[in-house]
Amino acid sequence: MAEPRLLEPDLELIREIRRTTEGNPKKCLQCASCSVNCNLSPDDKPFPRKEMIMAQWGWTDGLLRDPDVWLCYQCNDCSTYCPRGAKPGDVLAAIRNYIYKNFAVPSFMGKALANPRALPLLLLVPMLVIIACIAFTAPQESGSFLFMTSAITDFDFFVPHQTVDALFVFGLAFVYIIALFGYLKFWKLLKSSGIENKMSFIPALFGTFWDVLSHLTFYKCDINKPRGTSHILVFAGFGFSFIATGLVFILIFVPHYLTAWGIYQIHILPWPPVEFPSIIKIFGAVGGIAIIIGGLMMLYRHWKSGADVGSGGYSDYLFLYIIFFTGLTGLMSWLFRLANVGFLAYGSYFVHLVLVFFLLFYLPYSKFAHMVYRTLALTYARSIGRTVK
Repeated sequence: MAEPRLLEPDLELIREIRRTTEGNPKKCLQCASCSVNCNLSPDDKPFPRKEMIMAQWGWTDGLLRDPDVWLCYQCNDCSTYCPRGAKPGDVLAAIRNYIYKNFAVPSFMGKALANPRALPLLLLVPMLVIIACIAFTAPQESGSFLFMTSAITDFDFFVPHQTVDALFVFGLAFVYIIALFGYLKFWKLLKSSGIENKMSFIPALFGTFWDVLSHLTFYKCDINKPRGTSHILVFAGFGFSFIATGLVFILIFVPHYLTAWGIYQIHILPWPPVEFPSIIKIFGAVGGIAIIIGGLMMLYRHWKSGADVGSGGYSDYLFLYIIFFTGLTGLMSWLFRLANVGFLAYGSYFVHLVLVFFLLFYLPYSKFAHMVYRTLALTYARSIGRTVK
């Protein structure tokens, strides 16, 4: 006989679900249409039926440690076929957003990223930081900023590259070290279920990486199958952008700093060139275009088919708009610089830096954090033998 359990309903979770999405677990009659129509749900203890009743009960602790919340890719087939309009896909999305907010370290950042009223302040912070970088580090000539007087458009005149390096390298290292405590807390909660491992951590992690890279799971959906294409475009776009940034750091800035600091004398070769068609610019351009196209596809489907796509809450739209405009402003700043249109190049570059700051510094507290939380949850699920169908 199962051991009896005394539950104290968490009304805050129920209110959070109702406030942030159109999902309503109270409408669920446990007909199991959601689990039957889900192409990912395992045959044993299928989701999202059990998660819906856990949400009805306000069993927050059970939901937070449930890896099935992350086996869901929000294809939204379950919500489409739900006869009661309970929208199980939205409910699971709200639970994941609840996790981003409640495992955030420091906690006020998680609450700020989930609150639309905090958005002006969240944007103001990177704006002031970038303005301070310009004011204190931009080169000057005859009492005027060089970027205002030079006939050449050069972003190094606007925000020196070494300033950008220091800001993002040291700043992000500090932010992510602090955020690591939240990730470890989440992993500890997953492990607290006490289920025996069937696979060690490393093989489970590599299996999860393959699932993430291949994106094959997205294409098992019926209603929202195009989401797989848009998601892989954005994913690949960030991958290409990361490669471009890494190449710049390794091939240009590392030799520069080693030489400038007198650690090791390196004669920097003219390769790789900084202009197109260098390999760096190819990776950057392809990455930016992929992000723009993928982001626009996601936004279009939300605008046109919101009921089929699923959760259209604040966190979702904020995430999509930031991604799209980060790619767009990055590409615009490069094109305007090539055209030597200074005020447009510097303006779009400023907006781009603000959005990159927003995206990367706030990553552990926004929906962008799903990269980490989903990877951890899927790794744990694989280690206990729990995978999608």
